[in-house]
This record gives sequence, structure tokens and C-alpha cells, in this order.
Amino acid sequence: MRWEEVPTPVPGAGEVLVRVHAVSVNRTLDLQVRQDGGNYGVTLPLVMGNDPSGIVVDVGPRVDLAKVNDRVAIFGGVGCGSCQHCTDGNQGSCTRRRMLGVQCWGGYAEYLKIPAVNCVPVPEGLSFAHATVIARHFPLAFGECYLADLKKGDWALVMGAAGGLGSCLVQVAKTLGAHVVAAAGTDQRVQAAVSLGADFGVNYRRHDLEREVMRITEGRGVDVVFENIADPALWPGAFNGLAPGGRLVTVGAHGGGLVTLDVKRLYQQRLRVISGLGAERREDLERSLRLASAGALRVLIDRILPLRDAAAAHRLVETNEPLGKVILDPTLQPSRQKEESDAALPQ
Repeated sequence: MRWEEVPTPVPGAGEVLVRVHAVSVNRTLDLQVRQDGGNYGVTLPLVMGNDPSGIVVDVGPRVDLAKVNDRVAIFGGVGCGSCQHCTDGNQGSCTRRRMLGVQCWGGYAEYLKIPAVNCVPVPEGLSFAHATVIARHFPLAFGECYLADLKKGDWALVMGAAGGLGSCLVQVAKTLGAHVVAAAGTDQRVQAAVSLGADFGVNYRRHDLEREVMRITEGRGVDVVFENIADPALWPGAFNGLAPGGRLVTVGAHGGGLVTLDVKRLYQQRLRVISGLGAERREDLERSLRLASAGALRVLIDRILPLRDAAAAHRLVETNEPLGKVILDPTLQPSRQKEESDAALPQ
């Protein structure tokens, strides 16, 4: 991964040019894509960045949905533009949709060319860094809850509850009236999730997760598990914490991705394992931005770095030390002192 100068894109029909002010560094859609393509069908060269936000600086012909100086977040993938879903204005259902920053160039850039239909207005007063995290995770959190049929009074276990998606799932589950057990790998992360509204917290590195879930629910188990880690050491405890008829929804596999599934328990307890990939809806992003602007939703941001520090940001996220998202801002300039320090390092 390297820093390069490339020509500024020119928006075509139905497209806008966005000056990027924030894009997040994600473990699956950035680190894994950089490492091995993530099994997503990546073509190099690639500009990563799935969730940029910024300001519209130019519009192409036949654009009615956005104008210059609009503050926007980018929603979802890029539709093919020609199938029935796209022509009906439902690009989110396009079967040939490409993921931004994965199958097409994304937001690790000063400027991004994007279809105007992908732009969602960012309320005044909401920072671009916050808008980026909201766009990346809250629509998916709402979508996972819908897939799981999470209802008021249900019990939900959120794995990785202080992570980007996990912290959003805690809050969405609470807005839907669920009882939330937040599970994370350190006491600090557990406390962070509890501060976001979780009713109970479990450090799954220090305690037996299944036993703690059963203790908290008085032997009942949880109705839903949001398992976005796929760590073979953690999966059994989460899966066995499900009550009869329970649902496990998964998006993400940075813990390894290969787990042992107890099929007897699956069918005897009438359990379901559901993929949440693609569950995002535009209306949920619009709803999330409104709620965040009103102070009803919070995001965890560890730090904001210049785009030129993308490689350092990847190394930082790999350590699993940040509490909250690491954000890249192409409008930030590295300090002269840092540039001199970087120049002294072996290349």
C-alpha cells in the first residue's frame, strides 16, 4: 500500500465528485482486502475505503439528487445502473452491485467520483468522522436486528461489543427494547459497551461465556446472538448461549472464520444461523444520521489521522488496541516534524 498522485476524477452523467473529509479503517473491508483480497474478487490497482463522507465539489450531467457544497455520506455499493432494480431506483437490491473500496475505487483519496444516488445528506453539526462511522455500521446494525426479528423484551448477546459494528448493535438493540449482554475481550471494552447502554457485560477472555450468559438470563439463554468475530475459541460459548428457537446473525470473520458447528444442537434446539451481509437499507442510514444529530446515538472514535498515514493506521488496527474507529482525513496535513521522522525510517 502506498501514497500516490493520480488524476482528479471527472464526474460523468448521474455522478458527483466528493472531496473526502473522513473514511474509516475497517478490519474486514480494509485489512483483509489488503492482505489477500478477502475473497471479494478484488482487482488491482485498488483504492480502498468503503465509507467516505465529505463535500460535493462538482456534479455531472443529469444530477438532481445532489448539488455543490452538499455535505454527504456515501451509502452502500455502486449499482450496475442498467438492471431493473437500478432503473427502478432500488440500487441496494442490484445483483451486480460492487462494494466501494473493494470491487471499485473507494475513499482513501482526496476526491471520489460516485453516483449521486449513493449520497445521503449529513445534518449540520454532525462531524464527517461521525458520519463515516454511522454510515459504515449503523444501517447494518439495524439490518441485522431486522433479520434476527429482534423484538422488545428479547435478550441479545453482542460479541465484540466495543468494536465498530458491535458498539452500534448495542445501541440499536436497546432502541428496539431488547435486554443486551455486551461481550468483549478486555474489561475496558466491556465497560465501554455498558456505557453505550448494555444491561450486562462479560469479558469473554476471562470468563466462561456460556456460563455467564446462562447466569445472567437465569438459565434461559438469549434469543439472538450477534456474532461478528468467528473466532473458533469464542464461537461455541456464543452459540451455546442461544435459547431454543434462537437466531445467530453474523457479518465478519476477523477471528479466523473457520468454526465448529454443533449441528445436533442446531436442529434439536431449532436454531438458525443467518448471514447479515447486505442487510443495510438507505432509510436506516437516514434514520441513523437523524438520531445521531439529535444525540440519541454515539460512536466510538479512537483517533483521526492524515490519509498519508494509511499504512500506519492499518498497523494500528492490526494491534486491536484502538478503542473505537481509526479515521483517515485527506484534508489533514502531516506535521513537518512527523514528515521528517518518517523520512528517517527505512523504506
